[in-house]
Amino acid sequence: TYAFEPKSVQSFLRPEVIESLFYLYRATGDRVYQDWGWNMFRAVEAYAKLPKGGYATMQAVDQFPPLPAAKMESFWLAET
Repeated sequence: TYAFEPKSVQSFLRPEVIESLFYLYRATGDRVYQDWGWNMFRAVEAYAKLPKGGYATMQAVDQFPPLPAAKMESFWLAET
């Protein structure tokens, strides 16, 4: 069983996390990494994408729907 204790309820849209899961999938062939990355991508599209363009960081992902913040980190577009 996999478990972890979150240290923050914020999400800063770190594209490296999804990228790392892609590399783990390629290195191991284990589809769980591919599934996790795809689920993260779909969540970003569903909850962080803004209607008029851009993506918002999340200030609270411990509630549903997540509470967006009023900013987008520059690295989100630079690294994706």
